[in-house]
Amino acid sequence: MNLLKQTSLSVFALSFAFMGCKSPEKEASFVTKAEKAHQKEIFKNQDALQFDIKIEFGGQERMDGTMTLLTNSSKGLIELKDGSKIIYDKDKVFYSPNLPSEKSVRFDAYTWAYFFMFPYKMSDGGTIWTPYDNKGTNKDLFETQKLTFESGTGDAPDDWYVVYSNKETHLIEKLAYIVTIKTKKEDAEKQPHGIQYKKFETVDGVPFATEWQFCSWNEKDEFGETIGNASLSNIKFITVTADTFTPGKDFKTI
Repeated sequence: MNLLKQTSLSVFALSFAFMGCKSPEKEASFVTKAEKAHQKEIFKNQDALQFDIKIEFGGQERMDGTMTLLTNSSKGLIELKDGSKIIYDKDKVFYSPNLPSEKSVRFDAYTWAYFFMFPYKMSDGGTIWTPYDNKGTNKDLFETQKLTFESGTGDAPDDWYVVYSNKETHLIEKLAYIVTIKTKKEDAEKQPHGIQYKKFETVDGVPFATEWQFCSWNEKDEFGETIGNASLSNIKFITVTADTFTPGKDFKTI
């Protein structure tokens, strides 16, 4: 499975089909502790945030630009270094005519934002949290739960995530996942992937991972070969205007 082609991650439950935790008390506490560690209350009381992001896979640049997101995740803007733009507004995606490649527009619009916003979407509607038997060698370092989705949630409700929370800090430090938007669940489960969140920095009281490491994953050995990296910088909360997410008249839509 090619991560860049397959990681639509529940545009994956996405299109940001903004999900409400329906979990037993034990599972809810896992979510609650993580949300508290990531300072969700402070985060959601802000209007929007902005950061520079560089992504590479296999030594090749995948993205280099600036991302602006509403903290409620309903709208986002990616401004690439070449001047092209991608905007999402709930389930609609717009992009400027000078975008170098159109084939991954919807993927780019939602995927990277979802990875960034994950700690603040754990109790969205349609999420189902269950215990997970972590078989990894470092299992004593993490609390681990599995996230699945109710039928009809987003574009790919068969997606799942294994979520690793640091036992001491309760920060989400790792995710494993499958993507079923373009393949059957049983096929996707043959080659899951993982992401590791590293180098947390605090901005106005909220911790953010400034380095992401993409890798292979399996239940026994967990996180394996590195296949990509992302670096984030200049993270800041901002106030946006009505024009921030307004597409130009010549923008295309998908």
